[in-house]
Amino acid sequence: MMGMAAAVLLSSCVKDTLYDTPHPDKGAVTISLTGLSADDNYVLDMDGKVADITGSPFTNPDLLNPGTHSMVIYNRAEGFTFDGRMARVNAPDGKSRADGASVIPLPGYLKSVSREITVTADDTLRVSLVPQQRVRDLHIEFTVTQGRPELIQSVTATLGGIAGAFDMEAEQTVGEPVSTVFAFTREGSKLTADLRLLGTMGDVQTLVLDIVFTDGGRTQHTEVELTEAMKEFNGDMTTAYRVTGTLETPVGMEEGKGEITGWETGDGGDVSAEM
Repeated sequence: MMGMAAAVLLSSCVKDTLYDTPHPDKGAVTISLTGLSADDNYVLDMDGKVADITGSPFTNPDLLNPGTHSMVIYNRAEGFTFDGRMARVNAPDGKSRADGASVIPLPGYLKSVSREITVTADDTLRVSLVPQQRVRDLHIEFTVTQGRPELIQSVTATLGGIAGAFDMEAEQTVGEPVSTVFAFTREGSKLTADLRLLGTMGDVQTLVLDIVFTDGGRTQHTEVELTEAMKEFNGDMTTAYRVTGTLETPVGMEEGKGEITGWETGDGGDVSAEM
């Protein structure tokens, strides 16, 4: 009897050591994100099922069948509407925009990363990821010449030929080109504006300025093509892009068309240093 008991006990011990985890038929996934902070508001989309990421490392709450799985991680950046794995810049009314509608000029810093992973039964897959910034800051600056900049009351601008949607699984902008409307501020002879864009899109980028002066309601309408100046914009998203030029505002021009000359572009410093 003692021999039989020993045999049964030995058999039980052998059975217990056959598996490395409590989930012998499925696999677990644990994700580490570089630079994650408490207020980043990241989510994990695993095969279309979304879970809030509460820290790093983070373990997917569901065990997965062995095989290949599709994973997207992104932050719920302000100014975006998320539809599955698509992120769309909101319309100025704060709602999800219709196709072709104008978008807000300064959405939040969208970051995402997409991966296909292979899960093994009775194992935990550990993945280290760095979400990539998907928007880029744009600084536009004009020096006003041939006029009196102090007479400028307001400058409203429309920039066309930009992206309004980002496919986070494919990691690329999609859809039709959209536009955004924004305002310049003046300090002395300088007019400046700051935007944040998913990127340029389409063959042509145009900038339209509508200037209102304080002297008798005089206005100036200026339109210029920015395609050449913006050709390097879809590059390093973590570095601000700077565009400068000279804006002519001749006094006495009624409903006139001014001119922008002397375009220059370049990097404007690091943005969003922390992921």
